[in-house]
Amino acid sequence: MNTDIFTDYESNVRRYGLSFPTVFTKALGATVWDEAGKPFIDFLVGSGALNYGHNNPTIMAPAIEYLAGENILLSLDMYTAAKRDFIEAFVDFILKPRGLSYKIQFPGPTGTNANEAALALARKYTGRSSVMAFTNAYHGMSLGSLAVSGSASTRELGGVARHDVIRVPYDGYANQAFDSASYIDCVLGDPGSGIEKPAAIILETIQAEGGMNTASAAWLIEIQRICRKHDVVLIVDDIQAGSGRTGDFFSFEFAKIEPDIVCLSKSLSGSGNPFSIVLIRPDMDIWKPGEHSGTFRGNNLAFVTAGAMCKMWSERQFTADVERTAAKLQRHLDHLVAKFPKCIEQKRGRGLMTGLKCRSQAIVGRVHDVAFENGLLLESSGPNRDVIKVLPPITITDDELDHGIAILSQALQEQDND
Repeated sequence: MNTDIFTDYESNVRRYGLSFPTVFTKALGATVWDEAGKPFIDFLVGSGALNYGHNNPTIMAPAIEYLAGENILLSLDMYTAAKRDFIEAFVDFILKPRGLSYKIQFPGPTGTNANEAALALARKYTGRSSVMAFTNAYHGMSLGSLAVSGSASTRELGGVARHDVIRVPYDGYANQAFDSASYIDCVLGDPGSGIEKPAAIILETIQAEGGMNTASAAWLIEIQRICRKHDVVLIVDDIQAGSGRTGDFFSFEFAKIEPDIVCLSKSLSGSGNPFSIVLIRPDMDIWKPGEHSGTFRGNNLAFVTAGAMCKMWSERQFTADVERTAAKLQRHLDHLVAKFPKCIEQKRGRGLMTGLKCRSQAIVGRVHDVAFENGLLLESSGPNRDVIKVLPPITITDDELDHGIAILSQALQEQDND
């Protein structure tokens, strides 16, 4: 396959093309094909942007009809029928069944756009400048999002200083005995701590890029209590963990918390179309018209596919299938942990957002390469890149899941034998 054009003309910043040196052409469900016709099971799914699989017919059929009808595609933040239909679907099928009441902001189309808007609103609402963020966090590639990310290599991008961020330990960061929530409560309540009260605390319930670190329900409940006690805005970055990835639509549902602000993107469109929203507690919606903007916040094709995705959550059979698939994936991973103790330290994650913490980066690298050769797409995460991320579509068939796990098991077996 000819990849010279990419080597000759695409920037050196490219990553996935180097990790998966082939040219892809087709995709359906959990399977993608390259130019030679070789199939690959996709446990990468656009880094969590294709939770519902590639070209899901339930989602794509209304998009094809919309495109064929000469309908409006870009509308800034004007009113359109597609936007109205999406808001109605999101409210009726996602918010109301969960007892949630939020205003919906449409920022730019990416996850980092949503996080930047959330941080700006929290600072405007409280009149404070600093934000409390966690070790190993990742929130995007624009400057405000970079500032609250945890990785040193990530924070150094952009070449400018990033102030007004208070770094604190995530749940279980130092060790399981250390109660980071109590520490946060203590420093926020102690005038001698040297830590000023922040505008917001921003967190991921599962730190995907940070190594699939998972917050407990008890910790999340306590963080919410602390935020309310100290009048601090709680922002949940649900960009990768949300939109169904953990088995629930929102990743925080299991803890029964209600964040002040929620950021969604990645799989929100259900189709790979760029789309993000910020969910805002109604009394916090103090934006003035045009105060926060973005040319591509009116992606109507994304409204159409996202609305179709939302309707899927009203179907009991769909949610039951997601729950069953999540349980099956967890059993598969438990089996791999037990079978390959020389390679794997522990299983991480929750639902269909999972990972395998391996004993070295080298093991992960070799597993990645062998899996790719045998028809499986995987990526790594964590500050040391020693975690195998396992992110199949939440709609994956049993046969596709079993086949993908079999390839992963074979790759681990080769390392176990070394």
